[in-house]
Amino acid sequence: MSPSKIHLSEIATRPRWMTSWERLRHKEAHWLVEMIAEMMGVFLYVYAGLGATAAFVVGTLIGSNGLGSLYTIGFAYAMGIVFAVSLCGATSGGHFNPAVTISSVIFRDFPMRKAARYIFAQILSGYLTCLIVYVQWKDLLLVAEKVLIEKGLYDTVMFSSSGPAGVFGFFVAPGTNLHRVFMNEFVTDFVLGLVIWGCLDPTNHMIPPAAAPWLIGMAYAVAAWGYSPTSVATNTARDLGGRLMAMTIWGSKASGGTYAAIAALTNIPATICAALVYELFLGSATRTLTPHHINFLRAHKHYYEDNKIAPYGYLDVLDMRRGQSESFQSDMDEKVREGRTEEVEVSGGRV
Repeated sequence: MSPSKIHLSEIATRPRWMTSWERLRHKEAHWLVEMIAEMMGVFLYVYAGLGATAAFVVGTLIGSNGLGSLYTIGFAYAMGIVFAVSLCGATSGGHFNPAVTISSVIFRDFPMRKAARYIFAQILSGYLTCLIVYVQWKDLLLVAEKVLIEKGLYDTVMFSSSGPAGVFGFFVAPGTNLHRVFMNEFVTDFVLGLVIWGCLDPTNHMIPPAAAPWLIGMAYAVAAWGYSPTSVATNTARDLGGRLMAMTIWGSKASGGTYAAIAALTNIPATICAALVYELFLGSATRTLTPHHINFLRAHKHYYEDNKIAPYGYLDVLDMRRGQSESFQSDMDEKVREGRTEEVEVSGGRV
């Protein structure tokens, strides 16, 4: 075993039941572990954002100032994404968004069957997370509903971005120009997709893997701060899961009408367009991998090899070029040695 390839089990003793589970999760249950990682990632980022949104909406309705603001909502979503990518990304790849999964199928050779599982897990997690937050906030949400009824504003405010249902589902005010809403959603999601795809590029020397969660999180914060007043959803899992949960509690009045399709689907073509623009004009297959990404990909490659899991995407390409038994680092070391040999030959006049 290479000195740089050290397993956790070699330096820390684990209970027998955990060792047995490790063997199971890398064989029969590997697909389930990835789905749970996707679900946990969506849970972390949606849970963080919903709590801040509930505080802002409820606080405004019951007249309790200081419980929240647009800034706290954007910051909460940003930190939730940092948590999600940092904690769950190593297991599932950190999609947490059907648009990212679909784009990965198109541009990164992501398996179709796995993509279907991911999308199901993402939407289910969005639904369950909204349900959990509703239960946590139910008493105060009922107080807010009572305030609206007493003021005669229930029908006009309840199913809007300022009402209790708006904590979980996205709505636009009646009479809003949906063409401009669509444009706002598409452009915002395009920018988010561009940032995400740049963070996924292993040849981007400006973005090491450890910086990706923070950049993506801040991109979502910018979207919330600057463009959510016009109404922006950004993620099918968050929107569709939240809307289904709102309809479970309040019925068809929470469906969102025509806008529901814009909120749930626009981010998918926008992200695909962003990935296409990045691949055509900003990325390059001839650029060298960064040292940080070499270590990152090597660790993932070892994990797939050691557990006999079929690789995909970059890891699949690495296997085809280098073989199952040859480590990525040894290949890089060989290239370095070859480069030094060429330099010696040139300096000695033997070209």
